[in-house]
Amino acid sequence: MGRSPLNIYRNPKFRSAIVQGLLVFIVFYTFYTLYQTTIFNLEERGIKTSTSFFDQVAPFKVGFSPFLNFELGETTYIEVFYIGVLNTLLVAVLGIIAATFLGFFIGILRSSNNWLAQKFALIYVEIFRNMPLLLQIMFWNFAIFLAFLPPPKQSLEFGAFYLNGRGLQTPVPIIENSFLFKVWLGVVILSVVASFIFKSWAKKRRNQTGKSLPVLSISLSFIIIVGISAFYILGQPLTVDLPVLGKFNFKGGGQLPLPLFSLWFALTIYTSAFIAENVRAGIASVSKGQIEAARSIGLTRPQMVKLIIIPQALRVIIPPTISQYLNLTKNSSLAMAVGYEEVVAVWANISLNQTGQALIIIAMTIIFFEICSLFTSFILNIYNRRIQIAER
Repeated sequence: MGRSPLNIYRNPKFRSAIVQGLLVFIVFYTFYTLYQTTIFNLEERGIKTSTSFFDQVAPFKVGFSPFLNFELGETTYIEVFYIGVLNTLLVAVLGIIAATFLGFFIGILRSSNNWLAQKFALIYVEIFRNMPLLLQIMFWNFAIFLAFLPPPKQSLEFGAFYLNGRGLQTPVPIIENSFLFKVWLGVVILSVVASFIFKSWAKKRRNQTGKSLPVLSISLSFIIIVGISAFYILGQPLTVDLPVLGKFNFKGGGQLPLPLFSLWFALTIYTSAFIAENVRAGIASVSKGQIEAARSIGLTRPQMVKLIIIPQALRVIIPPTISQYLNLTKNSSLAMAVGYEEVVAVWANISLNQTGQALIIIAMTIIFFEICSLFTSFILNIYNRRIQIAER
């Protein structure tokens, strides 16, 4: 006998599918209605919404564009959008890398047995975590760097790097031979792949024999030796343009302007305070029995941290740290406070005021940040799933 309609209705999967379908329809209908209403109101005010302005020349100057050339009177609006996107990604990537290392360092200090180190980390976290980010950006830029950094002739020297009131002067790599550079890069990538293979073999060997190898030091030494050897064998396909102090300013090299440096510094300090708390919580989640067991088999403190504490703590550290990476990327939109030209400043602010195309410009800005957030979450969640404890 066939199933009656009443029995189908009582099926929870069927009911949930109906409810979800209705919700999806309501959401799409709501967004469609909002879109139609917005278009109507804009047209009533004489504003036509289209993407035709993309090919129009932007009548304003973008001062910092390290990846795409900006020419006043030639660069179009869509190219300005690309410049803003790349500038945002630059500060986000630099901030994530620096905040991760600094956050892990401060988090480990928070869990240290040394009273002075522990209190220093506590004060660091409590000060920077509880201070508004916008205030920190303005404080570092206007009250510290602009006020105390010297002029170019008295720059603070850090090897080949020079810090002054105009920004951070850095060396710039220059590719002499494109083909040979690609060959050299391929050799370096193969050496990295070989180091991962070696790591997997060393892990299996340790599980079988109980003997461990210094995988990190061996792998780094191998990659460095192979990279340097291939670099000279191929005739040095890459050179470095070093900054040299001229009569009034530096010549050669590259420059991270002070607004970028201030924004990166503030985002790093602020986000690292939250990451440090995630690290402290992850270390605290490892049971004392695990540590005592490690001591009972004769592991040293560095071995305990590397083999026992950190691998288990990562399962607690990674999920909230993903949120901090997303927050750092979104918080880069506060760059307008110091004049750094990222996507919100040059696209959702200046370009919007010039063209009046609010709907298109704001929608593109939202989509960009959504893509950044979803991509970051996707990549890190893959890693998070790999380190989780496998359940039976």
